[in-house]
Amino acid sequence: MIDYALRGLRQCWISEKGRWSHIYHLDGRASPNESLPHSDVFYTLNVLLGMSRVRDIPDDIDLAQIFDRNVDELTRLPVAKYAFGMALWAAAELGFALPEPVKRKVRAILTDQARWKSFRAQDLGMLLIGVVAQTRAGENEWAVFADPLFRFLRHRFRSESGLFFDTPFGFRRRFASFATQIYLAMGCYEYGDFVRDGYAIHLADKCVRKLIALQGPQGEWPWFFDATTGRVLDFYEIYSVHQFGMGPALLEWAERHNVRGAREALANGFKWGLGQNQLGRSMLVPKLGLTVRSHVRTREYTTRIPRMCRALKNAYLGRETGLIDNLDVRLRLECRSYELGWILWSFGQRVDVRELTHDQAFSDISVERDTI
Repeated sequence: MIDYALRGLRQCWISEKGRWSHIYHLDGRASPNESLPHSDVFYTLNVLLGMSRVRDIPDDIDLAQIFDRNVDELTRLPVAKYAFGMALWAAAELGFALPEPVKRKVRAILTDQARWKSFRAQDLGMLLIGVVAQTRAGENEWAVFADPLFRFLRHRFRSESGLFFDTPFGFRRRFASFATQIYLAMGCYEYGDFVRDGYAIHLADKCVRKLIALQGPQGEWPWFFDATTGRVLDFYEIYSVHQFGMGPALLEWAERHNVRGAREALANGFKWGLGQNQLGRSMLVPKLGLTVRSHVRTREYTTRIPRMCRALKNAYLGRETGLIDNLDVRLRLECRSYELGWILWSFGQRVDVRELTHDQAFSDISVERDTI
C-alpha cells in the first residue's frame, strides 16, 4: 500500500513548482494536474507529514528541500490557520526547523486569544496537535500554548452527544463534518497522551465510540453531523481519504486506548475503498497509484447548495438520514495529493494489518522510482 501511494504521488508532482498538486483529474484530460498555490502548499506539507512515517523514502525525494521551499510560502499565500498547525506538526515529525517568519506568524495566532473565536475545528485541532508535536520534539517554546488550546476546545467545542462542534460560537456551530471529529479527537489524544490528562482521552474515546455507532452499513464514514443531537445529517459525499487515511489515523489512537470496535471499524471502512461499497466499485486507480475522491450525489456534482439545504432541513426537523439509491450516486473523478499523504501517515509504520495493507489490489503494482 505504501509503494502504491508513493507511485501515485509521482503523478501529482508538479516539478516546476516543487510541490504536489491541488487536484489530479481522472477524467482523461491532457493536463490532469490542477494547481491552486495555497492548497498545493498545504497538501504538500500534509504529504511530508505522511513521509515522516515511511521507512524507505526514495533517494531522489529531498524532503528537506521540499519542506523549505513550501513552508516559506505560508506567510505569502492566503492559507488557513490550520496550515500553520500542519507546518508545526510536519516539522516536528521530520526534525526540521521552522523559518523564523513562520514562527512569528504562528506565535501571533496563538498569542491573540481574542481571535480564537474565529477558529474552525480544523484550525484548533491542527494547532493543538502541532504545538504538542513541537513540544514533544524538544521545542519547548510552544509548550505554553498547549493548555490554553485544550481548555478552549473543552469549553467551546465539546458536545454532550460525544461529537465535537465545528465552531466555538454561532449558527454554524452544530453543523460538523467528519473532519471536525478527526482533528479535534486526534488533538485530544495527542494532548492527553503527552500531559497524561485523562479527561482529554475520555473526550476522544467518547467521540470515537459515537462515530463507530454512526458508521454506515458497509463501513461508510458519514460526512455531515448534527453535533448537538449526535445524528447523521448527510452521508454524502463519502470520501476515500476518510476511509483509507483519516479514519484509520484516529482509530489507531483508539486501538491504543482499547476502544471497543475500533479495529473492526477501521477494517470495514478500508474495505469500502476496496470495493465493498454501494457501487461495488474499487476506489483505486491501479494504473496510476491514485484513489478516486468520493461517492457524490449525481445532482450535486457541481454544487453544494442542495446538500446544505438538506442538512438544515434534517437538523431542524429532527430527521434521520441514510444511503440513497445507487442510481443517484456517482464517482468524483479526481484525486488530491493529501489523500495519499494520509495513507502514508496512517499505515507507514503499521505491520499489524497486513490483510489490508497487502491486499491484492496493491501487491500487483510495481513502483517505478523515476526522478522527482
